[in-house]
Amino acid sequence: HHLLRRDDDREDRHPTPPPPPFSPRPLLGSASGAPGLLGLRGWRTLPPAASPPRGTVADAPPVLLTISRSYSLRVAKTKKQTHFDDEHSHRAVNTALWCNFLVFTLKFGVWFSTSSHVMLAELVHSVADFANQALLAYGLRSSRRAPDALHPYGYSKERFVWSLISAVGIFCLGSGATIVNGVQNLWSSQPPENIHYAALVIGGSILIEGASLLVAIKAVKKGAATEGMSIRDYIWRGHDPTSVAVMTEDGAAVTGLAIAAASLVAVQMTGNPIYDPIGSIIVGNLLGMVAIFLIQRNRHALIGRAIDDHDMQRVLEFLKSDPVVDSLYDCKSEVIGPGFFRFKAEIDFNGVVLVQNYLERTGRGVWAKQFREASLSKDDAELRRVMAEYGEGVVDALGYEVDRLESEIQKIVPGIRHVDIEAHNPDGLSV
Repeated sequence: HHLLRRDDDREDRHPTPPPPPFSPRPLLGSASGAPGLLGLRGWRTLPPAASPPRGTVADAPPVLLTISRSYSLRVAKTKKQTHFDDEHSHRAVNTALWCNFLVFTLKFGVWFSTSSHVMLAELVHSVADFANQALLAYGLRSSRRAPDALHPYGYSKERFVWSLISAVGIFCLGSGATIVNGVQNLWSSQPPENIHYAALVIGGSILIEGASLLVAIKAVKKGAATEGMSIRDYIWRGHDPTSVAVMTEDGAAVTGLAIAAASLVAVQMTGNPIYDPIGSIIVGNLLGMVAIFLIQRNRHALIGRAIDDHDMQRVLEFLKSDPVVDSLYDCKSEVIGPGFFRFKAEIDFNGVVLVQNYLERTGRGVWAKQFREASLSKDDAELRRVMAEYGEGVVDALGYEVDRLESEIQKIVPGIRHVDIEAHNPDGLSV
C-alpha cells in the first residue's frame, strides 16, 4: 500500500529551524535568476537582491512564479490484521496424508496378491488421495505468505488454486482411471484370488480412513462455528475449502471401501466375477461426483464471491445511519481468502455535517477570528492564505471521516481486511 504524503505535512509534525528568507540557489524558472525559497505555498513575486545596472536581465518585469509542492512516495504502515485460524485444516490434511500413505501400502500388497479389479481401483484411489493431500498441504503453506508488492492483497487465494488442482486430479486419475479399468474388464474378468486377504485389508483401511474422516469432520465443525454457519452451509459456502476437501475425499474413501467389500462378497457368494469390475465402475463414478463438487466450489471462490448477505447488510445499515453519509453508490464485496474480505463503496458525503465535525474538533472561534482578521487586511493575500488553509483542513477532515468509517466497518465484520471508500461526484464521476 502506497500513500502520497506532502513533505510540508512532515515538517509540521517534526518542526525544524526556519530556513533563511532566500535560498542561496536560484529557483528554476525565474527569469531574473533571483534566489527563491522552495516549499512555499502558492506563488510570489521575487524582488532582485540588488539594483543592477540598466539593460541587464534584471531590468525585465518581475515574473510570477508558481511554486509546486513536493510530494514523497512512502509505504504505509500495515494495519494489524486478524489471522484466520486454520490449524484445524492443517491437522486434518496432515492426518489424511499419512493415513492415505498407510492405506496405499496395504492396498498395494493386497492387489499384488489378488489381482482384483476393484482393489486396483481402490489402489488408484489411494494414490490420488495421497497426491491430493500433498497438494492441499502445499496450498496451505503457500497461502500463508505475507503480502508483497506483486500481490498486495496476499496469497490467501492460493489454497483455492491447489484445491482446484486436487479436485481435477481426483476427476482424471481417481475417477477416469478406475472407470476405464472397470469397463475394460467387464467381459474378461476372472475371480480374484486370496479374497480373505482383501477382506482383512479392507477392514483395516476402513478403520484408518474412518479415523481420518473423524478428524476432518471435527475441522469442518470448528470452521462452521468460527464463521457462524451451519455445517451444511459451511460445506457449500464456507471460506476454507481445505477441510471440506479432506472430509469429502475421506468420506468417498470410506464409501469406496464399503463398495469394494460388497463387490468381493458378491463375487464370493455368486461365483460371478463381473461384480468385481462393476464395483470398480461404481467407485469411479463416486470419485467423479466428489471431484465435480470440489471443482465447482473452488471455481466460485477463484472467480470472486461476495461476502454473506447478513454481513453485507450490517455494513450497509451502519453506513446509511451515519450522519456524514448522504447516499451510497456501487457497494461491492469480495472474498479474497478464507475469512478475509474486501469491501468497496462510493459515498456522497454530507458536506454540512462534515464541516461541522471539523469545526468542533479544531474550534469554531479560532477560524472565525482568522477570517475576521484576514478580511480587515488591505490586500487579499492574507484572506487567500486563510481560505487555502481552511480548504486544506476540510480535505483533511474528509480523510478523517473516511478513516473513521473504515475502522467502524472492520469492527462490524472483522474479516474485512481492505476497505475502499470513494467520494461520489454528483455529476457521475468518482474522485
